[in-house]
Amino acid sequence: MKSIKESEYYKGLGILIDVRDSESYKEGHHPDSINIYYDKLLLNHQKYLDKNKKYFLICDKGHKSKKAVRILSFYGYDVTYVINS
Repeated sequence: MKSIKESEYYKGLGILIDVRDSESYKEGHHPDSINIYYDKLLLNHQKYLDKNKKYFLICDKGHKSKKAVRILSFYGYDVTYVINS
């Protein structure tokens, strides 16, 4: 599984997706991130993701984003786990 630290991420790398629920996202998030809740993303990945783009997934503790990276990698997406620092 590919991973980087949050401090290493910059917008030019790809799309940063925060997989937390909207309430947690509102409490604080990376300024360049978009919010797509974990369940919504995994159930509708064809709607939200393009296999020709790079994605970086983050959440508050790392459990959901790490799991989502494993699943989406299996489906053929270029995804990287972002370690929330």
